[in-house]
Amino acid sequence: MNRGQVSVAALATLAILTVAAATPAHLELKSNPAKQWHLQYLKAAQAHNLTQGENVIVAVLDTGVSPHPDLSENLLDGADLIRGGNSEGRSDSSGHGTGMAGLIAAAGRRGAAQGIAPRSKVLPVVVTPPDGRGDPDVLAEGIDFAASHGAKVISISSVGGASSSLVRAIRTAIAADITIVAAAGNRPEDAFVGYPAVEEAVIAVGGIDRTGNHAAISVAGPEIDVVAPAVDIYSTGLNAGYRVGTGTSDATAIVAGAAALIRSKYPDLPAQEVAHRLTATAVDKGPPGRDDQYGYGVIDLVAALTADVPPLGFESSNVTPPASAEAAPDKGDSAGTVRGLATLGVLVAAGGGYLFWRRRRRADDPPPRVSR
Repeated sequence: MNRGQVSVAALATLAILTVAAATPAHLELKSNPAKQWHLQYLKAAQAHNLTQGENVIVAVLDTGVSPHPDLSENLLDGADLIRGGNSEGRSDSSGHGTGMAGLIAAAGRRGAAQGIAPRSKVLPVVVTPPDGRGDPDVLAEGIDFAASHGAKVISISSVGGASSSLVRAIRTAIAADITIVAAAGNRPEDAFVGYPAVEEAVIAVGGIDRTGNHAAISVAGPEIDVVAPAVDIYSTGLNAGYRVGTGTSDATAIVAGAAALIRSKYPDLPAQEVAHRLTATAVDKGPPGRDDQYGYGVIDLVAALTADVPPLGFESSNVTPPASAEAAPDKGDSAGTVRGLATLGVLVAAGGGYLFWRRRRRADDPPPRVSR
């Protein structure tokens, strides 16, 4: 791929390489809420007793978002930045953006699909054309649009080269106190954490499977901050249907939803403290402390909303334990593993808080975590 391009990876390629992937990720399915194993794993119902993402706009910079019945009440008018586009972001030719939006903000009124932050609002911004290969300058336009239209969280599912306008857009968004979430990348197409997830201000997201272990599809690396469910993830799809996806795209949308919950519960909390709260309350996995597969661990929605987390620069080794216990995998029916589109997010070095957070990570000085 040309390093100047921004790409959503080829669906067909991964569908062949992923174990048991017999169908594309945007396959339309009958509704089946039991398939949303990630909600039980992350104890989303308990988190929703605390907040459901009210008053937070999450920008989904992707292929567009179809007005699915589970999403329509939370879907704002956005923008179609592809040449000739006029859909206000409310049209999706591939289903990828619709799936990501559902993981964030599906209201679940039909009892079929519910998002992590079901009362947040989605701002859909089309930055990826139907062939999956976009332009970093268009992505920069999307970030600018999101920042100027009230987004507090930006979730981006693309990867490629940087441009001066993209770097500027990212820095401007960070300076405007916007949380930006990015995915690490998917094996076998990606061998390392991809750009721009490696940039300083990114919340870089890897993936776990149904057992809570490192997902085979997720790349690993020193840039990983947190992980979230990334295998057999059920969400909204095209034609009022549903999709099953596997990839760090899905994990990123889930973490974007988690960020929306935090920003709703703590509206005055700066963006760097939102990131810190996610890492400080994550459930440690793998070797003790931060590691390249799990980062600081699996996100814990309830802990992130309830734990007494000292602010950056004032950490102690003790954090008041939240009401939640370690997330446990759901034993429900397994869904066929289907290739989700490769996902990568966007961000660049921000200000002091983010830089301090990153320096602390690279110095192997983990944030305070909840005792379990």
